[in-house]
Amino acid sequence: MFDCIIVGAGPAGGTAAYHLAKKGRSVLVIEKESLPRVKACGGGVSPAIAQWFDFDLTPAISLKVNKICYTWKLEDPVEADLPVPMWMVKRDVFDHFLIQKATAQGAELRDKTEVTGIEFKSDFWEVRTNTEPFIGRYLIAADGATGPMSKWLGFKESKKRKSIVFEAPLNDSNQKASFEFGSVKNGNIWGFPKADSYSISIATFRGGEAKNLSQDLMEYAQQIGANVSQDQLLEHYISLWDGGKNLHTQNALLVGEAANLSDPLSGEGIRPSIFSGVKAAEAIEKGLEGEENALEKYTQIVNEEWGKDMVWAGRLAGAFYRFPKVAYKVGVKLPAATIVISKILCGELRYADIANAAIKKLSSSFLPGRG
Repeated sequence: MFDCIIVGAGPAGGTAAYHLAKKGRSVLVIEKESLPRVKACGGGVSPAIAQWFDFDLTPAISLKVNKICYTWKLEDPVEADLPVPMWMVKRDVFDHFLIQKATAQGAELRDKTEVTGIEFKSDFWEVRTNTEPFIGRYLIAADGATGPMSKWLGFKESKKRKSIVFEAPLNDSNQKASFEFGSVKNGNIWGFPKADSYSISIATFRGGEAKNLSQDLMEYAQQIGANVSQDQLLEHYISLWDGGKNLHTQNALLVGEAANLSDPLSGEGIRPSIFSGVKAAEAIEKGLEGEENALEKYTQIVNEEWGKDMVWAGRLAGAFYRFPKVAYKVGVKLPAATIVISKILCGELRYADIANAAIKKLSSSFLPGRG
């Protein structure tokens, strides 16, 4: 019997596996794809994640970006220096790197293995797969926004938002991170360079499901000089934080996108996924040591340290996408905006620290005699 079975080998699952295995716990990671596997994702990561690991992440980083460019409908450009370089990763490399670190600590991996069902039996979980069943005292659902684990564990299904990614060839014109506003309602288009490619992503963050994301992305890609066809587009889903919620049940936890941890303003998902993996490992370690309310405390910690600030992120998103052109003019274009967002991504500042002032400033722009 394993101390913990983790379903999903993304950043949250790999992080939890590493920290539990390092504590000497028996860990099994089950992943339906063959690793390393392609994962549609923009791949931007805050360097703040380094605080949660005791090894060098450099081998998993494709590029460090120092500049960012914003545009409004491909016009009115603003370029800014990032106070802290943003890390760019390719998810096939990054995710596999974390899993390799976990297996080096003793965790076991079963890739090319699909979970077909789960059942709690008095004091352990039975996890059925397409090959054989496994049993474990604790279970972590790390199977992403569209995985079945959350539903099987009895959690209410949350709304997911479609994102589309195109990997373009790298050239001299796309060496910096970019954000395009105004071309897609209730969302934006962002481009993140890697060492050998350029990831162009599109998504909406408010309102109903957008119908023409693929077309909007293709038009944008063509306008910036990239050749793209429909069969080169990769879809994935973002699961945005939508309010305080329960993230634990009997001997089981939700982490990462399965727990709807993505930032509702920026769409950032890797950093909160890793954060949840760390906290899940800590909770299960305490549970294995006999602490009765360890998993309940996991829910409390994630809601307190991440969820509460995401409420403010959601409010900012509501104000921003209600008046995006004004928000671009009085917010995004200001030099201070890049500094603020960089500090938020690095955990040095919280949305709660700036949200009221930002919303007030946006609202005041509509008063008579103002911008």
